[in-house]
Amino acid sequence: MEIIQVSAEDTHMHALFAESFTTLGHLDNIALVMVFHPQYLESFLKTQHYLLQMDGPLPLHYRHYIGIMAAARHQCSYLVNVHVNCFLHVGGDPKWLNGLENAPQKLQNLGELNKILAHRPWLITKEHIEQLLKTEEHSWSLAELIHAVVLLTHYHSLASFTFGCGINPEIHCDGGHTFRPPSVSGYCICDIANGNHGVYETQGPAANIATTEPFCEVEALMEKLKQLQECRDDVKASQEEKATRFEKEKRESMLVCCSDEESVPTRDVSRHFEDTSYGYKDFSRHGMQVPTFHVQDYSWEDHGYSLVNRLYPDVGQLIDEKFQIAYNLTYNTMAMHKDVDTSMLRRAIWNYIHCMFGIRYDDYDYGEINQLLDRSFKIYIKTVVCAPEKTTNRMYDSFWRQFKHSEKVHVNLLLIEARMQAELLYALRAITRYMT
Repeated sequence: MEIIQVSAEDTHMHALFAESFTTLGHLDNIALVMVFHPQYLESFLKTQHYLLQMDGPLPLHYRHYIGIMAAARHQCSYLVNVHVNCFLHVGGDPKWLNGLENAPQKLQNLGELNKILAHRPWLITKEHIEQLLKTEEHSWSLAELIHAVVLLTHYHSLASFTFGCGINPEIHCDGGHTFRPPSVSGYCICDIANGNHGVYETQGPAANIATTEPFCEVEALMEKLKQLQECRDDVKASQEEKATRFEKEKRESMLVCCSDEESVPTRDVSRHFEDTSYGYKDFSRHGMQVPTFHVQDYSWEDHGYSLVNRLYPDVGQLIDEKFQIAYNLTYNTMAMHKDVDTSMLRRAIWNYIHCMFGIRYDDYDYGEINQLLDRSFKIYIKTVVCAPEKTTNRMYDSFWRQFKHSEKVHVNLLLIEARMQAELLYALRAITRYMT
């Protein structure tokens, strides 16, 4: 059994755990995994606390019910159960839990947006927004809709983190047992400290195999990073080349298949959403061509942030901080190496996820992605981001086999924040188009 001990002197850690406890009424395993990166955890807890408990357009029981709806889309019974308990605790009507059809029509109307946001956000149009805002009897206000959209994207992404790190229910919950998620099996957290520092992680079997490889993947990745950094200064790709490389990467991302694990939703989870057969599909399949989303036309920094902050004060700021921390987080380490600039690798991961969603950065050379992300890593990324319920322990073990678990958790933080931002960009762009 794993041992989790937190040094009594570590007041910052205690404060983080106390904050997590305050928000959900118990210390959950998500916080215990995120604590590898305390700076991120602090921002995450602050945002989640604000969304669920502080003043806002939506009543408390609606907030938890939307969390249930969002987590259920990915069959994440862990998060569904957490928010079922919270929903009842704040006085929610137990009848609503018998199925979405028992909830108020206003929440039922959100089902379509929840479905598209979770699986194919590029299909969201201003007409979807108009339907929600202009339904005579059960209409949403703009502020309420912004709150709902942020909650939906937050919990879709959190479902990705839960499956990506193999997080199981706590011991006192249904299906719960001792803290032994696949992502952290085979090591103990003897003194949880800052990121890679002071964390003792014994490597699992997959890592032991990897160390016998004649030319290990860490060295290969380090070499590629070095070559790319040198070439970047010498030769700059033209705008036409960059556009071509983006289209090529977008096409190739469609050839990367998610895990083929069959995942049939249980009645417990599926009753919270409609159209159970609707799932992720690549955006250019079946003759349907979705136009590229150019970030210079609608970006989080220039457009989305201010729209959220205007309609739901302070939330734009909190989300922005969380994006920034995940994107910029570094300990300048890579497996056993120190003093490494990982910015190019972090950007490749972030931009690959946005590329899978049809979002393009005109100033980025997408040729870097194929250099830095190998196929097993791409399969893991696509599955965690697009169909998290199909993520397997084997997939987690098969990428970056010599890296620390804390580094793999860091990857998951990048995945969930890039995913959340992509969903938000499509939803907020549609809201902006409706408003103008």
